[in-house]
Amino acid sequence: MSQRKAVALISGGLDSMLATKAIMNQGIHVEGINFFTGFCVEGHTHAIRKRDTDKVKRNNSLWVAEQLGIKLHIIDIIEEYKQVLINPKHGYGANMNPCLDCKIFMVNKAKQWMLENGFDFIITGEVVGQRPMSQRKQTMPIIAAQSGADDRLLRPLSAQNLPATLPEREGWIDRNKLYGFSGRSRKPQMGLAKEFGFTDFAQPAGGCCFLTDESYSLKLVDLWKARGTRDYELDDVMLLKVGRHIRPKPHFKIIVAREDGESQFMSGYKKEFISMNCASHRGPLVLVDGTPDEDDLYLAAQILARYGQGRDAEQVEVTLRDQQGNERNITVTPLKAEQIPESWFI
Repeated sequence: MSQRKAVALISGGLDSMLATKAIMNQGIHVEGINFFTGFCVEGHTHAIRKRDTDKVKRNNSLWVAEQLGIKLHIIDIIEEYKQVLINPKHGYGANMNPCLDCKIFMVNKAKQWMLENGFDFIITGEVVGQRPMSQRKQTMPIIAAQSGADDRLLRPLSAQNLPATLPEREGWIDRNKLYGFSGRSRKPQMGLAKEFGFTDFAQPAGGCCFLTDESYSLKLVDLWKARGTRDYELDDVMLLKVGRHIRPKPHFKIIVAREDGESQFMSGYKKEFISMNCASHRGPLVLVDGTPDEDDLYLAAQILARYGQGRDAEQVEVTLRDQQGNERNITVTPLKAEQIPESWFI
C-alpha cells in the first residue's frame, strides 16, 4: 500500500504541533497548512514595538513546521474570510471572534486542498472542552459536518473521546496510540511535549487571534460604525493593532504612536492619511483618519502635543502633512490630561 498522507492545520501553537507529531509517529506523511486572515497575533506587534525586543521575532507556524521537519503551505484567505467575520452563521464569542464559523471555514478550505493534492485526511489540534465556542463536544460534529470533511477530520489529542474516524476504522491510524485529552488544563499537553522532546513552543493563552481581544474588537466595531459599512482592508487590520486610538468626534479619529517602533511603522501610511508630528519638541507620529476640518486638525494637534515632551510647554509647534506630502506648521496649546475625556479613547 502507498503511504497515507494527511494535511495538518498548523496554527503555530503547541496543540497542533503535538497532534501533527502524534500522526507522524504512526508513519503518515504530513504536510502543514496555515491560513492567513490578517488577524493573527504572532509576530506583528512584537516586531513593531521596541519594548518587545526581548520577545522572539518569528512566524510560529513556520517555526513549528521547521521543528517537525514538514512542508508548510501558507494560504492567503483575507478576502474570503471577510464574510466569515462580517456574517457569522453561528455568531460571535465574547468579542468579535466568530470561532465556530472560522473553524468550519478553515477545515473546509483544508478539505479542498486535501482533495486537490491527493491527501487522505485532515488533522487539527482541537481538544474537547478547551475553547468555550469551537471546541465543545457538541460543536465538534458540527465542524466536521458543515465543513464537508466529515469523518476524514481527525483530532489526535481527543480522538479517544470522540467517535472513530475513517483513518481509524480503515487502519491507517492506530486509535490506541491517540489520546483522550479534554478540558482546559494544559498539563496533558505539557507532559506530551516533554515526551516528544519539545522544549520551546508558543504559549496558547488568549488564543492566536486579535478578534478574541476586547480592546481590538472595540476598535473594529468603531471603525465599522464610523464608515457606515462592515468592511475592512488589510491596512485597517494592521493599524488597529498599533497606537492609541482617540475619536474626539464621530467623523474623525487620530492614531497616536506609543513609542518609536510604532512611529516608524505608522510612517509607512503617510500617503494614506493626514499625518502630524511635533516640530518644536520630541513627540510621537499621529495619523488622522476621517474627514476633519480645520478646527478638528487643531484639536488633533493639541492632543498630539499632550503626548510629546512639550506637554508642559505653553505652546508647541506641530507639522501637518497631507497625503501629497505638502507641509505646514501650526502652533497649539497642549491639552491637559483632564481635557481629554475617557469617552474619546476607543
